[in-house]
Amino acid sequence: MSFTGRFSDRAGDYDAGRPSYPDGAMDVLFEGLGDVGDVVAVDLGAGTGISSRLLAERGASVIAVEPNQAMRDAAQPHPRVEWVAGSAEWTGLGEASADLVTAFQAFHWFDPAKALEEIVRILRSGGRAAVVYNERDENDPFTAAYGNIVRQYQTDETERRRADGLEAFAAFEGWVAKRRVEFRNEHELNADAIMSRVRSTSYLPKTGPAADELNAAIRALFEQHARDGAVVMVMRTIVVMGDVGAG
Repeated sequence: MSFTGRFSDRAGDYDAGRPSYPDGAMDVLFEGLGDVGDVVAVDLGAGTGISSRLLAERGASVIAVEPNQAMRDAAQPHPRVEWVAGSAEWTGLGEASADLVTAFQAFHWFDPAKALEEIVRILRSGGRAAVVYNERDENDPFTAAYGNIVRQYQTDETERRRADGLEAFAAFEGWVAKRRVEFRNEHELNADAIMSRVRSTSYLPKTGPAADELNAAIRALFEQHARDGAVVMVMRTIVVMGDVGAG
């Protein structure tokens, strides 16, 4: 299966089980870009629009670029979000048409060289690109135990790919200024939501004996740690930004 199709049968769970992003992470994206109401943001690999809606709620005009139709179909509409069936490597957008280009939880699925070339092509002079990831903070006991289960049942090296993607973005020579910041992000999950979180993860089995074992382990972990019917997964929201020069 191609990277584009990995989430076709997971779109509903993705929307129900994935965390949002903290206010601070959204604030830093727009710093120095002027009036947010004038910003055109392009959100690459937009998925079901979790990040696109957050950008739009700040007042930006957002173009959500997502190649997977099932993910686009699962998105909740927003009046300032326009959906485009493009890819990070070829958005179909005009040259110098964006002030901000983002990729939330997605850059590792892109061809980095081609995606970076496309990002620079569509950014206006003085524009910014950013890669944003929610990663588990395994200093927290519940989150560490969840991570151990994930590593036991993972079917590929997606977590390593995420780290490699961040490194490739940060190393790009086209940035005239770079910045990395992190924010604490707590994700509260009830019994249904944590199972949606598991099912939304493309590198965990969804059917068969391994999936049954995985689901049983997650349910047992939930019962062990739940308080008032919920657990809290502690995340680190990592933001890496690169600015292109003016002129």
